Amino acid sequence: MKVGAILRERRVKIAGSRWSLPWVHQVRDNDAFGPQVKWIVNDLLDELNHVSFKIKQVEKRLTNATKKDEVVKKLKTIEGIGDVTAWMLRAWIGRFDRFKTGKQLSRYCGLSPRNASSGKRQADAGLIDAANKQLRAVLIQAGHRLMRTSGRWGQLGRSLKMRGKPTNVAVAAVANRWVRAMHHQMIDRGSAPNPASKTSPPKVGRPEPADPMTRLDYNPGTGVKNRGPV
Repeated sequence: MKVGAILRERRVKIAGSRWSLPWVHQVRDNDAFGPQVKWIVNDLLDELNHVSFKIKQVEKRLTNATKKDEVVKKLKTIEGIGDVTAWMLRAWIGRFDRFKTGKQLSRYCGLSPRNASSGKRQADAGLIDAANKQLRAVLIQAGHRLMRTSGRWGQLGRSLKMRGKPTNVAVAAVANRWVRAMHHQMIDRGSAPNPASKTSPPKVGRPEPADPMTRLDYNPGTGVKNRGPV
């Protein structure tokens, strides 16, 4: 953040929790700044206030728009999902029954490891690139929260770290398994049909995105499913 960089450069220390209201009041019009720097800092703080106001307006609008959405309601009953995560999943995934398995859904979200094996050498090279980066970022953040607050997913994360996995790898693995479990909960084959099932009328002018799993999991030349990374 530019404000923090200016404070460090000028060696100005502000007491209190950063970005709290008392902290911001002390930063604004601080006598330790010259007139030009003070103008820059105040302009940055004004811009931050404007962006915060717009975010609140968008959140209010999305809350009203999804108040009666059954998919959003069901998503928010799952551990680790709040308003923002539910909105992102509803916007980018829509119907969960488009995916036959949780593995397909996880790969669509970009949470599957990219295989970099060669010959006898078995290795991964991070996460696959073919994914919506914003959706993946939200799910990775959910993985961080689950590792801190959830008993089940926190235990999985700690187990992976004890086996020598870096934190970022453990978080991605937790998010991967969590999304797979989410698919099972959202489909819920033993109960009533999914309210966002294929019988719902399609949105005019906005066709459903093609399922990339068809290309990734099936070889039309051989008729055999490819075995991707677990």
